[in-house]
Amino acid sequence: MLSELQQKLDYVNAYRENRLIAAQDILENPALFSELVSICFTPSDKNNHKACWILEFVSYEELLWLQPHLDFFCSNLKVLKDESSLRPVAKVVQLLVKSHYQKDENKICLSEENLQDCIEASFDWLINDVKVATKAYSIRTLYLLGKHYDWIHPELKVILDKDFGDHSAAYKAVAKEVLKKIK
Repeated sequence: MLSELQQKLDYVNAYRENRLIAAQDILENPALFSELVSICFTPSDKNNHKACWILEFVSYEELLWLQPHLDFFCSNLKVLKDESSLRPVAKVVQLLVKSHYQKDENKICLSEENLQDCIEASFDWLINDVKVATKAYSIRTLYLLGKHYDWIHPELKVILDKDFGDHSAAYKAVAKEVLKKIK
C-alpha cells in the first residue's frame, strides 16, 4: 500500500504550479518531511525526481527542516544520477551552503563532513556530463565554499577556464561572473 506522500507524488507533474501545491502540502504537514527526504535519495523510487522537485520548493520556505537530516542528505548526494533529481538537489546544496555561512542565528550548521560531501558532489556535477542548471548551481556553491577553503577557487578557475569554450551561453554567463570574482 502506498503511503500518503507516495499517493500525492503520483499526481505531481513538471508544472511549477503543480509542484508548488505539493510543496505547500508538505509545509502544512511537516510529518511528511522525513519521508520526502528519504524518497529524494532512493533513485529506484519512481517518484524520486518528483520528491527532489518538492524538496527544493520546501527548502525555500523551511530550510531549517533539513538540519536533522543533513548527515543523510549530504552523504547521499553521490547516489543521485538522474538529471531531474540533480538540478533541484544542487539548488538545495547551494541554499544550505549559503545559509551555513550567514551571520544569522537561524542558519544551517553543516559539519565538516557535510561540507566535504557538498564540495565533492559540486565538483562531480561540474566536471561530469550533467545539464547546465546543475553546473551553474555547482559553480556558485563552489564559489561560496572557496571563500573558506583556499584550494577551491584555484581548482574552480582551472575547470572553468578549460571548459569555457565547450558550453552554452548560460554556462558561460555564470562562469564569467564567478571568474571575475575569483581573479
